[in-house]
Amino acid sequence: MVDFVSVSLVVVVISTLLVVRVLYVISQSSKPARNTSQKNLSTLVVLGSGGHTAEMINLLSVLPKDRFAPRFYIAAATDNMSLQKARVFEDALDDKTSLQGPEPTQFMQIYRSREVGQSYITSVGTTLFALGHALWLMVKIRPQVILCNGPGTCIPICAIAFIFKILGIRWSNIFYVESIARVKRLSLSGLLLYKLRMADQLFVQWPQKQYPRARYVGRLM
Repeated sequence: MVDFVSVSLVVVVISTLLVVRVLYVISQSSKPARNTSQKNLSTLVVLGSGGHTAEMINLLSVLPKDRFAPRFYIAAATDNMSLQKARVFEDALDDKTSLQGPEPTQFMQIYRSREVGQSYITSVGTTLFALGHALWLMVKIRPQVILCNGPGTCIPICAIAFIFKILGIRWSNIFYVESIARVKRLSLSGLLLYKLRMADQLFVQWPQKQYPRARYVGRLM
């Protein structure tokens, strides 16, 4: 009986501390980004098929390259075109070596949680596999900034980053920019990050009053 009470007390204490930590992490998400005094911020850029990569490249083109460096590009394992576009973008930068600093730009792939047309039952296994792959990539990269704009590939990465925040392993600032194609409602990826409060900042390019925590910044493209 005593052992049961002790175990129950430990579970309650751990659960309480975990809830407090989650609430703290969520409360910090709306505050200015950490480590702003650092010259370089290692940046993980999540790319996606369709127009997602084009929009992300346009966004990166207006950001200070020496500030968000080194850069790590990630795309789905079946999406070779996006990484090719990212390589072309990086190759076009002037004086790339000095901008990147000691670490060069890297291009990586991650397994999809769910392929188009895949059944939801089989997607459970692939989702778990994608989370494991995302965990390995996050441990390897340990980014300070994560930039994403809609592809489902970003969900496992952002989920692992959020868990890392809770556990105090690494604080990666997640910035989500909703696609300009989303005029009235968020995409599924954006909605998940918004509802679960995983994104530190979520930007929309059209006024969407039903999402009060999203920041309307006008058309970026």
